[in-house]
Amino acid sequence: MTKRITREDLRALLEGGGVQLVEALPADAFAAEHLPGARNVPDQLSAELAGQVAPDRAAPVVVYCSGPYCNRSKITAAAFARLGYADVRVYPGGKQDWAEAGLAFEGSRSGTSTISGPISGAAAAAGRPA
Repeated sequence: MTKRITREDLRALLEGGGVQLVEALPADAFAAEHLPGARNVPDQLSAELAGQVAPDRAAPVVVYCSGPYCNRSKITAAAFARLGYADVRVYPGGKQDWAEAGLAFEGSRSGTSTISGPISGAAAAAGRPA
């Protein structure tokens, strides 16, 4: 069972460290902009990918997507829970809520090029994150 988390509670977790933040959107959306420190799960979550983006099964995992009408975060969060992650939460406001609060993003659209994500497939061959 996954829990919901508010923007305020997410910010507190991020400030305290130890949270594993995951964006459940396609790679191009993640590359354009994502919440600071987020990792990307662009498609279905496998055990291998889960281990890459959230290696600590005991630490909190917070999953988000574009906003309250996007279900990708709920699907990905349920997959983390099925894989045995102990503390999985969904940030339902996602990018929309974060932007409406005037908070900063990372990525090509935001002017920062900090891209953190798994390297796999063709992206690995090109030497860039997936």
